[in-house]
Amino acid sequence: MATTKGGWCLCELLRFFYSLFLPGLTICGILCICLFIFLWGIRLLVRRKKESVATSKNGKNQLVIAFFHPYCNAGGGGERVLWCALRALQKKYPEAVYVVYTGDVNVSGQQILEGAFQRFNIRLTHPVKFVFLRKRYLVEDSLYPHFTLLGQSLGSIFLGWEALMQCVPDIYIDSMGYAFTLPLFKYLGGCRVGCYVHYPTISTDMLSVVKNQNVVFNNAAFITRNPFLSKVKLIYYYLFAFIYGLVGSCSDVVMVNSSWTLNHILSLWKVGNCTNTVYPPCDVQTFLDIPLHEKKTTPGHLLVSIGQFRPEKNHSLQIKAFAKLLSQKVAGPLPSLKLVLIGGCRNQDDELRVSQLRKLSEDLGVQEDVEFKINIPFDELKTYLSEATIGLHTMWNEHFGIGVVECMAAGTIVLAHNSGGPKLDIVVPHGGEVTGFLADSEEGYAETMADILSMSEEKRLQVRRNARASVSRFSDQEFELAFLSSVESLFK
Repeated sequence: MATTKGGWCLCELLRFFYSLFLPGLTICGILCICLFIFLWGIRLLVRRKKESVATSKNGKNQLVIAFFHPYCNAGGGGERVLWCALRALQKKYPEAVYVVYTGDVNVSGQQILEGAFQRFNIRLTHPVKFVFLRKRYLVEDSLYPHFTLLGQSLGSIFLGWEALMQCVPDIYIDSMGYAFTLPLFKYLGGCRVGCYVHYPTISTDMLSVVKNQNVVFNNAAFITRNPFLSKVKLIYYYLFAFIYGLVGSCSDVVMVNSSWTLNHILSLWKVGNCTNTVYPPCDVQTFLDIPLHEKKTTPGHLLVSIGQFRPEKNHSLQIKAFAKLLSQKVAGPLPSLKLVLIGGCRNQDDELRVSQLRKLSEDLGVQEDVEFKINIPFDELKTYLSEATIGLHTMWNEHFGIGVVECMAAGTIVLAHNSGGPKLDIVVPHGGEVTGFLADSEEGYAETMADILSMSEEKRLQVRRNARASVSRFSDQEFELAFLSSVESLFK
């Protein structure tokens, strides 16, 4: 009797759900149609705004090419890519209108261009219109203490909407890694879209870190100690990686800066037919005029580091390894040493990070031997590289490493992290000869620095020659050829 009653209840439940199927399907269809009409109306509204930017010349509307780079006034390798890309396009398409979306509202467009010249020795030959965005705070990591990747990505959509409302381009290029803006400009703005990926927002390596419960700057100790929280974060990462793959696949042209980035983008976005490796431009020619000789302009040895003061750059590892090297110096005969950390600060978070690094130097007792040079002019950077013996790099899985290439071109012996771009593309043998060195731990860096300093002058000179001979593939000229070839389809 109970079995019969249970079967009857199940049948009634199925009939109830079946009775809701057609009405539910109808409602979903109506909502989809309404959403389509709404989005199409927005697209028409957005496209009308193009008339306020596309000026007419000789009876024809000019092509508008826009770059999305909210931190274009920073002094990192990503900004060098931006200015070199603009210079290359202006040479080939001088009649076009060029726009840069930036959140650097505290400076003028002219100051931004002067900064690009001082830091990178790049002077554009045609005007650039800067569209200043007021909502850049929406992509600041400090705004999202938890679920940072999701928060910044959603914030980039609102920032992208602000950009789109001010200027609707014909061609849109995300040059800073905000992939969630790609469908916005493609489907609502009606633009042809491309992107230059320096570093994937999420990678399979990040998934492995959470899965293995490793403590790093973006995987807190309290999460790694809790299996449940680790599982939740892993699910969150997998879901985010899926969505990231969807938005990235909207791009008509994808450029990546290294073999490491290529592997991750192909795995996540699955757009191999429109993806190309375009090594970032490194001003190697400017550094090649530095004489290759044992650098004795100052007593002892100078060690330099080039890179923005961001958490992933791991400057603390450099200071700790340097302190360990100095402790070894007490036990053995090493010349006087000085470490100079050269980099750019984008915001207050970066400035706070520099203060913390200064404090770390004091705690380790090496403050007299460590200097910080922030946002220095290009000529001063060149002077430091011309005098340095060793160039340090400590970022795990650095996407490429422009600073590493610049050190090699300047004749500075590189000691880079044994991962990412430096391992796969840069610090690799040239003609079977050593071009630099790799390490991945505090002890490894200290030991390798000691080994380099104990080499004979002749052996160090040979490593410098090998390194300098290997960097021609990263020149501005090679970048321009590869970049223009990759984006050509956007102009058809």
